[in-house]
Amino acid sequence: MIRAGVIGGSGYTGGELIRLLLHHPEVHLDFVFSRTRRGESLYRTFPDLLGQTNLTYVDRPNAEADVVFLCLGHGNSGRFLEEWSFGTDTRIVDLSNEFRALENRWFGEREFIYGLPECHADAIAKAQNIANPGCFATAIELALLPLAAAGLLKETVHINAVTGSTGAGAGLSETAHFSWRNNNMSVYKPFTHQHLGEIQETLEKAGAVDPELYFLPHRGNFPRGIFATLYTAYAGSLEQAIDLYTAYYENAPFTFVTEVPVNLKQVINTNAAHLHLHLHQGKLLITSVLDNLLKGASGQAVENMNLMFGIPRETGLTLKAIGF
Repeated sequence: MIRAGVIGGSGYTGGELIRLLLHHPEVHLDFVFSRTRRGESLYRTFPDLLGQTNLTYVDRPNAEADVVFLCLGHGNSGRFLEEWSFGTDTRIVDLSNEFRALENRWFGEREFIYGLPECHADAIAKAQNIANPGCFATAIELALLPLAAAGLLKETVHINAVTGSTGAGAGLSETAHFSWRNNNMSVYKPFTHQHLGEIQETLEKAGAVDPELYFLPHRGNFPRGIFATLYTAYAGSLEQAIDLYTAYYENAPFTFVTEVPVNLKQVINTNAAHLHLHLHQGKLLITSVLDNLLKGASGQAVENMNLMFGIPRETGLTLKAIGF
């Protein structure tokens, strides 16, 4: 069994990781770390875990765990690794944005590999440390990678994407408050979102040359999910585009191309990403949907763990969508 630990196990991504790891057939959840909840039962924070585990939070991690997931706020992973050292055989999956950029991929002796399985599976399988992609980044990269790899991403890309309130984390804020968020919608960080850097690097590594991306992120009035629409110039037919995308994701167990328009409910509570293509007057429209807490965070982290330990990517991730 893989001995796993979760650092920062009281937020949304930490909670989802705990749920996934408790039911993973190849994993023993060894510890969940929290500075402020030492000795408290996990089900006090996550009542749905009542009867599923007797684990309590600890304030000292097991330095010999096989894999450790860092679910800390952005900018805190490095400080944690400076304070606590782990054995050379311990693999680390970081869910923050601290090590995603190529210029930030080294922390001491540890090199962090960007963990998007659809294009980096071989490197992930050999990696000791993973920088898990951002949720918006995952949805957008999956929508554009087939074009980039085929040398067809040459024109400006316009992107609109809406995320649920869990994308802002569990901490309280004005724009995450129910009274503000409900029956409401807003744009934020137009053209400057922090995920743009990792998206650019991923597309360039796949074959795009300095792609021009205009990204408008929006806050939606729902708790979880990302609904992204992207369009760019495309000279081929719709049938050729569908064949291109289907071939690119032929061996990807969680990314699917469908000829039926997509909606969020078909992917919520799953590790799946669904893509739909539409061609209009020389513009290819790609719609990309996923669950921001699973394929956009904790589910993808487990998928990366599976690759690193040489077990099938689907293990522990055959989850049921909430259809109604």
